[in-house]
Amino acid sequence: MLRSLRRSTALAGGCVAALGLGLVLAAGSPAAAAAQTSVRTDPNGRYTAEEIHHFLEGFYGNHGPRPWEREHLVSDQLKEKAAENPGFDVLLCAQNTPRDIEVGEVTTAQSAGVGWATITTTWDGSPQTASFTAYVDLDGSKPMKLLDVYCGTDD
Repeated sequence: MLRSLRRSTALAGGCVAALGLGLVLAAGSPAAAAAQTSVRTDPNGRYTAEEIHHFLEGFYGNHGPRPWEREHLVSDQLKEKAAENPGFDVLLCAQNTPRDIEVGEVTTAQSAGVGWATITTTWDGSPQTASFTAYVDLDGSKPMKLLDVYCGTDD
């Protein structure tokens, strides 16, 4: 009887340890990171400028979005736009990888349901920078995604 009780206790302890390890591993996954960005502080259920800025910094990183971000954090419309432009990275408005990326101040338009920021890229071998605008949906009931990118200038 005592031996049986010890086995049950050891089995239960092992299950708890495995569950804890699984939670730790899941918390470090890109999906968990995306889920964490869904926390909203806006009382109307919209993403805030701060949350969008954090999302864009994570999305673009230092050198551009990775394959996971491109697959899971981009709207279907923008994926189609990218597919129609082979040889040009629509998400970076460029043909190659930047040396550095900076996310500017985020503006939100509640009535339009979007937030946007200027993304500035710096390139190897050039002191010049390039800029484009990235748009994100404000609807906090959906996972945050990059809606569109505008590569033009208003000059």
